[in-house]
This record gives sequence, structure tokens and C-alpha cells, in this order.
Amino acid sequence: MRPFCEDVTHAYFTSYAHTDELAKLGDLNIPLFENFLHAIDSVAGSSLQRVCLQTGGKHYGYHLGSGTCPARETMPRCDPHPSNFYYPQEDLMFKLHAKRSWSWNVIRPSGIVGFTPGQNGMSEALTLALYMLVCKELGETPLFPGNQYFYNAVDDDSYAVSLADMTIWATTNENTKNEAFNHANGDTYVWKYHFADIGKYFGITIPEQTEWPGEYNDGRLVTQFRMKDWAEGKKHVWERLCDKYGGNKDAFDWGTWDFFDWTTGKSWPTILSITKARKFGWNRYDDTHETWIETFKTFENAGVLPPSALLSNKTVEMEA
Repeated sequence: MRPFCEDVTHAYFTSYAHTDELAKLGDLNIPLFENFLHAIDSVAGSSLQRVCLQTGGKHYGYHLGSGTCPARETMPRCDPHPSNFYYPQEDLMFKLHAKRSWSWNVIRPSGIVGFTPGQNGMSEALTLALYMLVCKELGETPLFPGNQYFYNAVDDDSYAVSLADMTIWATTNENTKNEAFNHANGDTYVWKYHFADIGKYFGITIPEQTEWPGEYNDGRLVTQFRMKDWAEGKKHVWERLCDKYGGNKDAFDWGTWDFFDWTTGKSWPTILSITKARKFGWNRYDDTHETWIETFKTFENAGVLPPSALLSNKTVEMEA
């Protein structure tokens, strides 16, 4: 890093190594940040002014179960858990900061929706697009895969472009130094309507879902089906669709089916308050539905998804 970063003033850590085995997340991600932090601190030296760590909703324990909603930055930490590596990451930064002149920020987004040029561990928008487009090609109704609670639940998101904006805003203002900020788009949505709206974008009319499985013995709600099971043996359908309309045949392997099962199978709300950021001067607002559409268009422009202009000529109205 030395030849390239010796005069760096602002350092941003947004890296994340994913595994669906929650207990192993700390083993992967704590040293990843520690190596970065000590390297940039050593290389940049007196030039370094601000270090920014991006974490997320796991800070509030939302990946493990229900918590205070909406989550605010002033809330105490949850009980330690092997999957919550954000606390050790923060502590590494706080400990080094106490010996240095640079300041810090922590940015905690909600579920991030945005373009990535390849595979990653948590790709909600691309996974849903793959699912709906394959269903359309098969002439099948895209059922909401999660449970009845989350189908009717209120949710929020973080648009990647807006998240980047907040990160720059927080790290380039004096009054925001040494502060943590939640990030969300500024609105909320209900999955029942959001799911149908995404279907419309791909030329699919999706009726309201009224039939649901029951509960497990422990009281948890049963999901409609597992996306990972659904995806088995479907890649050839995606490849056929790409032959017809365009798209990246490898993209089907980028679907994060296990993650989508988890995110739509929860039975608790996961809303982040952005009141603190508003009080500090953050004023950007994004319509979440529009951010999903912009994300789909970016995937299309990159050749990952087929152009919606071609798909719109094949509108399918599904029956309940």
C-alpha cells in the first residue's frame, strides 16, 4: 500500500467476507478490518485525518431476532455473539484512535440495494430479478418465498448510491467526526406491495398471496418455500432466457438464495432510525421503489440482466 497510500487523508472500509454460517463471520471479518486499519495507519501516518468503518443492522442484533424498533445509534450493544463482529471491529478502531490524531465514523446501513459487477454474499435485488425472470420464462406465478408475517411487514433499505453519499458527507464535515450514523433511504415499504411492483417492472401481474403454511412446533412461521431448493436445476432456464433476450448466463450462480430465504423469513421488524443523521444535517431522500428499478437498469446496462425493453413485449398475467 505504501507507494499508493502514503498521502491518504480519508480511509474507507466497506469490505465484507460472507458466509451463511453466522458463527464464522467474526473469524473472517475481524482480521480483515484489523489488517486494513493497521496497514493504512502505518502507511498514511500523519496524513490520515478520518477513518470510516461501514457496519450494518447486525450491530442491533437484527440477524438473530427481534430488537428495539426502530434501532437508534444511542442503543446499548447487544449481548456478545460470534456472528456480531462489528463490536470487535469498532473496538479495534476506538483503541487505535485514542493514540492518534485522526477521527472516525461508523456508518450502519440497512439492507443494501445496488449494482455489483459480480457475485457477492448478499444480493437481494439481483436474486429477486433472477427468480422473477425465470418464473416468467416458465409461465409460473412468482410466489413470495418468505412467511406470512414478512409479506405483510414494513421494511426499509439502503440504496448503495445514497449510502456512498452519506459516507462522504459524514467524513468530510467537522461536526460529524467521531460519530456513528444509521443509513436508510428515508421511506418504508410493505413487501406485499413491493413484491407486486417489482413484478410489474418485469411485465408480470402478481395477485395478492392469501394461502400460507402454518407454524413450526416452536411457533416460528413456516416460509412458503426455500429459494435454494427452487433454484436447483433452473440454471438451464436462465441460459435459455439469455439466449433469447440477452444477459449474463453466469449470473444465475450469483443468486444469494440462502440470504434471500433468511431476509424474507424473519418474524420481526428491522427498521433503522435516521433521525440522528437528519439532526446533523443529512438531507438526502430516496424513493426505495425507484432505487430498485434504477438498480435493475444498471444490471441491464452492464449486460447482467436482459434489457427490460425486450422483456416488456412479453407481458404475462398470472392466475392466483
